[in-house]
Amino acid sequence: MEEKVLIVDFGSQYTQLIARRLRELNVYSEIHPCTHLPEIGSDTKAVILSGSPYSVNDGILPDIDLSGIRGKLPLLGVCYGAQLLAKQNGGIVAPSKTREYGRAILTTVNDDLLLKGIEAQSQVWMSHGDTIQQIPAGFDVIASTADVKVAAFKIANEPTYAIQFHPEVTHSLDGKKLLENFVKEVAGLSQNWNPQHFIEVTTAELQSKLGSDKVILGLSGGVDSSVAAVLLDKAIGKNLTGIFIDNGLLRKNEFESVLKAYKHMNLNVIGVDARHRFWDALKGKTDPEEKRKTIGRVFIEVFEEEAKKIEGATWLAQGTIYPDVIESVSVKGPSATIKSHHNVGGLPEKMNLKIVEPLRSLFKDEVRAVGTTLGIDPLILGRHPFPGPGLAIRILGEITEEKVSILQEADAIFIDSLKEHSLYNQVWQAGAIFLPVQSVGVMGDERTYQHVICLRAVTSVDGMTADWCHLPYNFLAEVSNKIINKVKGINRVVYDISSKPPATIEWE
Repeated sequence: MEEKVLIVDFGSQYTQLIARRLRELNVYSEIHPCTHLPEIGSDTKAVILSGSPYSVNDGILPDIDLSGIRGKLPLLGVCYGAQLLAKQNGGIVAPSKTREYGRAILTTVNDDLLLKGIEAQSQVWMSHGDTIQQIPAGFDVIASTADVKVAAFKIANEPTYAIQFHPEVTHSLDGKKLLENFVKEVAGLSQNWNPQHFIEVTTAELQSKLGSDKVILGLSGGVDSSVAAVLLDKAIGKNLTGIFIDNGLLRKNEFESVLKAYKHMNLNVIGVDARHRFWDALKGKTDPEEKRKTIGRVFIEVFEEEAKKIEGATWLAQGTIYPDVIESVSVKGPSATIKSHHNVGGLPEKMNLKIVEPLRSLFKDEVRAVGTTLGIDPLILGRHPFPGPGLAIRILGEITEEKVSILQEADAIFIDSLKEHSLYNQVWQAGAIFLPVQSVGVMGDERTYQHVICLRAVTSVDGMTADWCHLPYNFLAEVSNKIINKVKGINRVVYDISSKPPATIEWE
């Protein structure tokens, strides 16, 4: 990347939002924990210091050396970052008399770069327990609120700014404008980072990195792996081989439909029917974690067997995206290992393959935007998230071929109905759950004692929190009737009205 903003993460819950806001401004940004800062390369054009749940006075986080940044690169301290700049230079930071949290109004604004176009009376969002009581010499206050005198400051004769509020949250009404001023007016960035730019740069990087090497990619039919496949295909063509495994826990007809879609995309994909192998391995297992581990183990075995058939392969491609990378390294407990369900359960160690992750710098919505630019079918890009273990964690209790079949039929009716009623795109994730209970029912004049299906549909932005989807009653009634009438073995349908938190989206 030609231009990059480095975001130093001190543990704030809002740090990812800073990165997202910069991406929305067509500026590439990277988050790095304050405990593991990278070397500042020539591509780093500005630095932002994030907020934090900690105090600059408690010694929990490192007192990082900013001498290589200050005065040399545009620098913006946000909340904790502002307090760190003040304390490091002889200012006084102390606990606030009252916790300053929530909406506040700027009463004075005095700056022609960072605060350009932002007037007094602009609403901002505060979230801090400490206050900058005294700023060092050479620091100029450029904004205040009724309760916070040092709401923003600038260090004289250098492009260093700091703000006590959070511009990245929507409650700061001119927050995006402030960030745009920082990258445009203060840092002078070109703001040219967009899906087409990403595709061009990444394609060139992949061609240089991979050359004529052969690459294997595990495909799931989901958004991330599909976009990764098309991007790699654009870079190296038939030197890419995709492996798509039917683990017997996919949705109805998904194996066939996904293979067909990949064929239309001219991708080199091998389909592997391993349903019975997974079902046999899952016999007698009811514990959710044991089911997950069993699926992971068998997947590795099958994938490894198929990969060995591809002579000369030296790379394993993965659909890792940026939130996976960020979550793998925390501020207080850094770890170099990406979560196991993203690195295909340890395949690289077993197979001596090098890893390539073409999407590791993108957020989910950016992956979709790149996919759209690449011309990928909207039916793939618009798919709801689907769990890695598939229907195994939507069948509570032991997995059997019969239960999978029943759930696939019920789930298909639910998903197809959402699409028919133009509700699918209003829902973030939906699916059916096979409950480990039976209930009494009446069909015709006969008493039945059959299974219960629960329908689950949620709205969300990123899956971290979710609300149950308020689907129309008449729609739910229609779906319930269809499932009970058409799926043998089901005599009762219920709807899950739990939000996350306290519940989770999936049941296991």
